[in-house]
Amino acid sequence: METLVTWDPEGVRAWADAAGEGAVMVLMLRGFVDAGRAGTLAANHLKTLSEGVRVATFDVDSLIDYRSRRPEMVFSVNEWTDYDAPELVLDMHRDAQGRAYLLLHGSEPDILWERFVAAARDIVTRLGVGLTVGAHGIPMAAPHTRPLPTTMHGTRQELLPDTPSYFGTVTVPGSAQALMEYRFGRWDLDMVNVVVHVPYYLGQSTLPQAAQEALRSIEGVTGLDFAVDGMDEAAQTAREEIERQLRESDEVTAVVHTLEQQYDAYQAQRASGILDGPLPSADELGAEFEKFLAQHHKDLPPHP
Repeated sequence: METLVTWDPEGVRAWADAAGEGAVMVLMLRGFVDAGRAGTLAANHLKTLSEGVRVATFDVDSLIDYRSRRPEMVFSVNEWTDYDAPELVLDMHRDAQGRAYLLLHGSEPDILWERFVAAARDIVTRLGVGLTVGAHGIPMAAPHTRPLPTTMHGTRQELLPDTPSYFGTVTVPGSAQALMEYRFGRWDLDMVNVVVHVPYYLGQSTLPQAAQEALRSIEGVTGLDFAVDGMDEAAQTAREEIERQLRESDEVTAVVHTLEQQYDAYQAQRASGILDGPLPSADELGAEFEKFLAQHHKDLPPHP
């Protein structure tokens, strides 16, 4: 059976020289659900902090279903001039303090999830990774005018900060990232995932503040410094655009007002020790999730 991963010997040596004890791998996959483009924007920001050193490359031809997720190509006059080739790669980066970490980023595999997760297990054991941390956004009934809530889950309770849980037990579509956490837990490997709750009416928007919340949470569990304030200007621009659009829609303004009331009532109940505030039910969560997925995939071509 052919391997899914090709190692770069120079990159592996560079990592061996730079890696410290308790090394971290940050996981950012595109392709399933990422409301507000939280994970994508976070990965893009990380790549601006340092020049990446390629450590390993996955064979995307074995992992991507091109018919369901067709890469963009540019046609100019009478020739093809560009191709946005999908990739899934492992790079070494450095945080704002110069500390090395690994960034596994690119397209989420469509197929061969178990082999992908097994390859990720080989990566963390071979390269001495102590903690894997991923992040993405999901659509939730939350207003953009309040701090964006986050949910953190992982393979051991000891890894998680003491933050409220907004979920009971729900059944949702799986992902390669979720499967990785599930398998890692059974292999006694440490992994944490950060989920930013993005207002569902902004699920298709670009929301830098969602990426900021994701990166702050990763900083909290890893000790890395991602210079999150470098995204402040983009976040402010996004806020101004949201407010401009709200002024043009009384219907959306009314929805935001209702969500604000629900959010404030829940926070007041939580502060008073009552934890059964107006959380969305499992059915409501599922309905929002399905609505987002329908919007997310509406432009994809059907299978032949």
